[in-house]
Amino acid sequence: MKNQRLISLSSRLAEKANKFIIAELKKYELSDIAPSHGDILSLLFDGNAYEMGEIAKKIHRTKPTVTVLVEKLEKSGYVQRIKSDVDARFTKVSLTKKGFELQPMFEAISQDLNALAYAGLRDEEALLLEILLEKAIVNFEKKE
Repeated sequence: MKNQRLISLSSRLAEKANKFIIAELKKYELSDIAPSHGDILSLLFDGNAYEMGEIAKKIHRTKPTVTVLVEKLEKSGYVQRIKSDVDARFTKVSLTKKGFELQPMFEAISQDLNALAYAGLRDEEALLLEILLEKAIVNFEKKE
């Protein structure tokens, strides 16, 4: 019989990671950034502008969720919306100078987070863990 703790353990890991990220953001005095903003900011650090739908697809969130997150980031001055010259229905999002200034902090937090998550794991164990979690995620995606 298979162990039935995958979802519980995954949830606990995500919760612990979020708490760690929140504590690190506080150290950098970034009270207007939440862990949920991380995927958007990380995507935009490449310097490109993306449409809301593209962002949603790339970070595996719904478009309405991305819209809310982008609105908060825009209000704080980290991102800007750029209307399409061709079609006003399409808006692209890109980082502002203030947004790009977050990159070194995010890289440091990400490095520390990964070091903590992978601590004590041999390379083979870390790879196996990633492969197994990906398989579990694919199982859910097949049902969507």
